[in-house]
Amino acid sequence: MENEKNKTNIVVHIILIIISLTMLVPFFWMILTSFKTVSETMQVQPFVIFPKEWKIDSFSTVMKEMNFFVLYKNTLLMIFFRIVCAVLTATLAGYAFARLNFKGKNFAFTLVLIQMMVPVQIFLIPQYLMISKMNMLNTTFALVFPGMVSAFGTFLLRQAYMGLPKDLEEAAKIDGCNIGQTFLFIMAPLTRSAMVALGIFTALFGFKDLMWPMIVNTDKNQLVLSSALAKMQGQFVTDYPELMAASLIASVPMIIIYILFQKQFIEGIATSGGKL
Repeated sequence: MENEKNKTNIVVHIILIIISLTMLVPFFWMILTSFKTVSETMQVQPFVIFPKEWKIDSFSTVMKEMNFFVLYKNTLLMIFFRIVCAVLTATLAGYAFARLNFKGKNFAFTLVLIQMMVPVQIFLIPQYLMISKMNMLNTTFALVFPGMVSAFGTFLLRQAYMGLPKDLEEAAKIDGCNIGQTFLFIMAPLTRSAMVALGIFTALFGFKDLMWPMIVNTDKNQLVLSSALAKMQGQFVTDYPELMAASLIASVPMIIIYILFQKQFIEGIATSGGKL
């Protein structure tokens, strides 16, 4: 039995390693392409995998032509304010849906779930009209606006609060805590991992967001990394080494965030899968 179990574990690990390597292929291809010449990226026969000569011209060119300081600043500001707003609103709403009883609770939470199921493209026109009428186009607020409230975050925090025992609230009530004190000093600190996970999710979603930043911010000084990279793709010809070099530089913040917070990210996912 032990030998069969060991063989099964070995097979499972081999399959997982193959899948992991397959998922990393696009990232490695981006790195290799950034060091190639344009002709090598377009060459089909023979197919070029590794560059004949590792060139860094693409990196120097994009660093000169693109103002990465402004792009990083706009992107990080958008991500920061989206995280703050999403965590704050989702924590309050998640606690209300999980631990409080009020009229229309189930109906309101159903609306939250419906928002998760509906494609985000449906909200583009209404959100754009709202931003336009507020005269907030080409601003940081326009970038943050769609992420101020997170339906996914509300669901995630609700699951985290539902996983906590009711004895904590009862003990806090006996000690004289009201609802606000129970939430702020007892319940909220216990869902810290879920908050961090939501923050990481929000950062990833904001970093990958392309359509909304391209719609509301057209000023070159208000572009974020995703929209700036999209503008590098030409209508007929695209310099793929430069595009991949810029993409590699742009991906550095997300890689750092994941390395720093991967433990909290995994804990948040593991501890937020409580009762539905």
